[in-house]
Amino acid sequence: ERPEKVNASALSPDRPDISLVFPVYNEQGCLEKLYSLLIVVINELPQFSFEFIFVDDCSYDLSPELINQLRKRDKRVHSIRFARNCGSHAAIMAGLRHCRGRAAIVMASDLQDPPTLIKTLLELWQQNNMVVWGVRHQRKGEGLMLKMFSRLYYCLINLISDVKLHPSGADVFLLDRRVINALNQITEKNSSIVMLIAWLNFPETCFYYDKDIRFSGRSKWTTAKRIKLFLDSLITFSYVPLRLMSLIGFLFSMIGSLYAVVVIINAFLNVPIQGWSSLMIVLLVMGGIQMLMLGILGEYLWRSYDESRGRPLYIIEHTSLTISPSNTPDRSSEE
Repeated sequence: ERPEKVNASALSPDRPDISLVFPVYNEQGCLEKLYSLLIVVINELPQFSFEFIFVDDCSYDLSPELINQLRKRDKRVHSIRFARNCGSHAAIMAGLRHCRGRAAIVMASDLQDPPTLIKTLLELWQQNNMVVWGVRHQRKGEGLMLKMFSRLYYCLINLISDVKLHPSGADVFLLDRRVINALNQITEKNSSIVMLIAWLNFPETCFYYDKDIRFSGRSKWTTAKRIKLFLDSLITFSYVPLRLMSLIGFLFSMIGSLYAVVVIINAFLNVPIQGWSSLMIVLLVMGGIQMLMLGILGEYLWRSYDESRGRPLYIIEHTSLTISPSNTPDRSSEE
């Protein structure tokens, strides 16, 4: 069913049409500019009412104060602050669990995703699409190595997982309320929100845009965070590493059996058996493969253990939103 255009003045301020969700972590140099650009965009969309949800991932700069100042100036601005740093994906989940709009748009707060994309997202949403992806066409300000590893990540995920992503990646997206409700039923922690949305398999579409350079500051995505995201994506949505371990074990057992036959034949033929060098090579190779397999098993085991403890995905220190039973997360705590 196509979403209806509703006059903003006829809507209750408690239930906006569109929720704009922004994960924030030390973005003091971007927030004021972001807000001013948002106002320009939404003023051109009078048929929709909006709310702005800034999810502060325990920033230690002036970001919390700036968000509070924005809220004093505009009652459509809401804030959620974490008690500890939990990552951008947890911040996005918190924003989606507490948003109240008929659809939600998730964008970066560093202005790499231009706020003008909101118009395109809403236009495609009104064409019966429940998920709208903004796919990166060009990535300004990023080096060749970073772009190469990013493309490799998406190629590997599409190859060995049961979820298909756009090869160049999507950082900005719109979700219909039905998608949000389905996503909020998922309580797993070590995962990728983009892959979770793709896994839900709701009707979707995409458009391409050029990702801008950061307006201020530097990226918080360190190499360690990128590696963790890759492992989370791979382990959560693929059993290929486990199958590969079984295949390698079977292959080496066959090779060992064949080599045993060769050794027995050489013994009958009185051919000298190679000693120290070949033995050390076999031991080192097999030892390395076994340790690698144990590491893969450990990654799966740790994530299972982490889920079994039942710790919340995030802890909210305070929020300006009124939490209702319909949007209270199952695994979070508020004060």
